[in-house]
Amino acid sequence: MAAIADTSVAAHPKFEPVIGLEVHVQLLTASKIFCSCSTHFGAPPNSNVCPVCLGMPGALPVLNKKAVEFATLAAMALNCRINETSIFARKNYFYPDLPKGYQISQYDKPLAEFGFIEIPASKTGDRNRELRTENREPRTAKKIGITRLHLEEDAGKSLHEGFPDAGEKTAIDLNRTGVALIEIVSEPDIASPSEAYEYLTRLKEIVLFTGVSDCNMEEGSLRCDANVSVRPRGQKELGTKTEIKNVNSFRFIREALEYEIARQIDVLESGRAITQETRLYNADEGKTYSMRSKEQAHDYRYFPEPDLLPLVVDEKWRAEIARALPELPEARRARMVKEYAITEYDAQVLTFSKSLADQFEEAARAAKNPKRVANLVQGELMGRLKAKSISIEQSPISMKGVATSADLVEAGTISGKMLKDLYDLSFERGKDFPTVYEEEGRPQQSTDTSALEKIIDEILTANPKQLEQYRAGKKTMLGFFVGQVMKASKGQASPQIVNELLAKKLD
Repeated sequence: MAAIADTSVAAHPKFEPVIGLEVHVQLLTASKIFCSCSTHFGAPPNSNVCPVCLGMPGALPVLNKKAVEFATLAAMALNCRINETSIFARKNYFYPDLPKGYQISQYDKPLAEFGFIEIPASKTGDRNRELRTENREPRTAKKIGITRLHLEEDAGKSLHEGFPDAGEKTAIDLNRTGVALIEIVSEPDIASPSEAYEYLTRLKEIVLFTGVSDCNMEEGSLRCDANVSVRPRGQKELGTKTEIKNVNSFRFIREALEYEIARQIDVLESGRAITQETRLYNADEGKTYSMRSKEQAHDYRYFPEPDLLPLVVDEKWRAEIARALPELPEARRARMVKEYAITEYDAQVLTFSKSLADQFEEAARAAKNPKRVANLVQGELMGRLKAKSISIEQSPISMKGVATSADLVEAGTISGKMLKDLYDLSFERGKDFPTVYEEEGRPQQSTDTSALEKIIDEILTANPKQLEQYRAGKKTMLGFFVGQVMKASKGQASPQIVNELLAKKLD
C-alpha cells in the first residue's frame, strides 16, 4: 500500500485544511423504510408512493426490519459500536421534495457510533497516487474516525429538465421519498483532498462487500457532502467551515475540495472572514458557488418521532446479523497474498469488487498456478472486458475457462501467443475458452526439435547480417531470431525449446 501524496493546497506552509465527510448510502431493501412501496429505480415519476411516504394525515410509519439489519451490518463492517437502543427523530425543514415537511432520521441517539476506516498515511509529494504500486513500500496507515452511522428516510427529487416547460418550472418526483438510507459521518480527521478520495474509495469498497447497497452514484445510491475549513498550522481550534453538496463523483469531490481550500486560504490571507454556508460545485468550471447560509442543528428543531418506538437491537439480534458479515477487503487481500503467492498489487486489483474476487478465487483454487491465473485475469481478460465495455459477469470466458487456459500454458501445451489468439476468438464468438479450444482442434505448441532446427537453420541463413552482429557481441539479437522462428512457425513453436535450440546453434 503506497502512501497518499498531498496536493499543493494541503501542503500550504501557513494553513492546513480540516475535512469531514457525510455520506448517504441507499440500502438495497425491496421496500421503503416505513412503508411497503417499491424502491425500484426508474419507475414512472410518482408511481411508487402511498399515504405513508407522502405524509398524509393519519398515515403511520412501520419500520422495515431488513433496513435495520443492513444498517447494522454496515456499521459492524465499519468498526462501529452498535447502540442497543436508538431513537428516531423528526428533522423539520421545508423543501418542495419533502412532502411531510420533516424527515424521519436519528439525532442524539443514533444506531451506531465510534467507528473507523484505515487509509494509507499521507506524504507530501507526487500527486499521482490513486493506484497502489507494485513495489513493497512500508505500510503506514491512518485511522479516519466515524462519528456515527444512523438510519433515515430519503427525500424526493426536484427535476429541472426532461419535461415540458422545464425552462420555467420545476417538477417533483416523490418515488425516492421514504427510501431507506444510512448516513455515515466521519470525524474531521481528513487532512487533504487525496485522503478524502481514499476514504470514500475504501468506504464504498467495504459497503459493496457487505452487499447492503449497490453504491451507484449515477442513480443516487451513494451521495456525499463535504465539510471543509482551514486554520493556521498548529492551531487546535477549527476554522469556519463550508459544506459542499451534491457532488456526483469521487474525482469531483476531490477537485471541489482543492478549489474550496484554495479559496478559503485566499480569503483569510486577504484579511476577510469565511462565511459559514453551503456551496455547490460546478465541475465544468472547477469552482464552488454559494448556495445558501449553512443551517445549524437547532434550525431543524429535532424532536423524538412520536409514531415510532425506540429501536432496540439486542445482543441476540446483533449476533444473528454478525453471522452475515463477509470477509472484508483488507483481510481478504492479506489472505490472498499469503494463500496464492500473488503480490499486494495483484490482490488490490483482484478485489476491485466482491464478484471479481469470488471468481478469481474459484479459478485460483482450480488451477495449478494461481499466480498465472492472476496474470491472465489482469492482463488478458480484464483488458478485453474494458475494450468491450462489459463487466466480469458478462465475460464470455468464465473463471473456469481462465483456469483451463492457465493450466495449458503452465504445461507448455500452448504458447502465450496461442492463448491470446484463442482469447480473441472467444470474445469474437461469445463462447467460453474450453469450447473455442475444442472448436480449434485442441492446438498445441510444436515440440518437434528436428522440424524446429530446420526452421532455425533457414532463419540464420536468411539473416547473415544479424548473425554477424550477434557473434560480434550484440546478444540482444537473440530476441530477433526467436521472433523470426515464432513467426515462421505461426506461433506454434515452444518458446522454451526455440531458445534452447538457438542458443546451441548461435554459440
